Amino acid sequence: MNDFTFYNPTKIHFGRNMVANQLAKSLTPYQTVLVVYGGGSVKRNGVYDDVVAVLQAENKTIIELAGVDPNPRVTTANEGAALCKEHNVDIVLAVGGGSVIDCTKLIAAAAKYDGDAWDIVTRKATVQEALPIGVVLTLAATGSEMNSGSVITNPKTQEKLGWGSPLTFPTFSIMDPTYTFSVPANHTVYGIVDIMSHTFEQYFNNATNTPITDEMAEGLLRTMIEVAPKVIRDPKNYELRETILLGGTIALNGFLAIGSRGDWGSHNIEHAVSAIHDIPHAGGLAILFPKWMKHVIMTNPERFAKLAVNVWHVDATNKTPLQVAEEGIERLSAFWQSLGAPSQLSDYSIDDKTFEQIADHAMMNGPFGNFAKLNREDVMQILRAAR
Repeated sequence: MNDFTFYNPTKIHFGRNMVANQLAKSLTPYQTVLVVYGGGSVKRNGVYDDVVAVLQAENKTIIELAGVDPNPRVTTANEGAALCKEHNVDIVLAVGGGSVIDCTKLIAAAAKYDGDAWDIVTRKATVQEALPIGVVLTLAATGSEMNSGSVITNPKTQEKLGWGSPLTFPTFSIMDPTYTFSVPANHTVYGIVDIMSHTFEQYFNNATNTPITDEMAEGLLRTMIEVAPKVIRDPKNYELRETILLGGTIALNGFLAIGSRGDWGSHNIEHAVSAIHDIPHAGGLAILFPKWMKHVIMTNPERFAKLAVNVWHVDATNKTPLQVAEEGIERLSAFWQSLGAPSQLSDYSIDDKTFEQIADHAMMNGPFGNFAKLNREDVMQILRAAR
């Protein structure tokens, strides 16, 4: 494996009634709280009321920013940063899923920056300071509750870019599986696709001697495959919900990346697609990831075959590694489709008219991918396969 330094300072409070039991303690050093949330589901399912009740009981000064989009906008982050400066906010509290948390991270950084938040995303400005970040999680998906990364969209430029800073790890994250009981089936599926995709991105690396992280990744994938159809049928089952909630965190809190460098090429292409078409991130991944796998399979067919055998239980008897690998990819596609995930760009009414524009976006920083390097023609071939 590669040499590495590991750092993750986020404190996790996981389980029932954690807002009532831990939120007040977590907010003790802070007085003025900016509460950031999305389109209103947290008000319908009672999470908002639970959070505000604690804040009011502790006599906190509450400032609110609602309406974070599923692909969070830099304009929203700028609005939040302005509120922080105006009201001398002490901590930014994300109440929601990955999009809300990602936006909150940029708000926290931009609140300490005298300029456009997009400068931070595009790395024209380096984060020197950030407000503390707290999280009350409502969706198993992105892992943003225990990492420093964030993905932000700029509608004006039709760009969707990832960024991060050691200063934007959440200070604490509260994870109550009961808060995910009301997540609709389609968003539950998107979350599972996202969790599996994050795991795949890290599994496909070029490091050697990675048996521990390989086993961790394969075990997480097997668990998601087992639990996914069950939780869709029984969405208020606590044990199932807690399993995928923890799975989302483990998939992207740095544990699976120890000693290696994942690929992330599929994410780069999806960001280009959703920057232009504003589709659900995980919906795009469900379409593109199997196409990427087929496109780069010859980079290391033995790696794909290992995944097929250990995760999908493909019988390798009298088969070449390539044959085993191809069967594993087909099982992935069939599994995601069985959950109701999309399989082609046409499912979102996307055709080849924008493929050139998508490829331009994907290639803005040149060839990409750490496991398999992709150029512009590679991107075009993957997009054509995904039509």
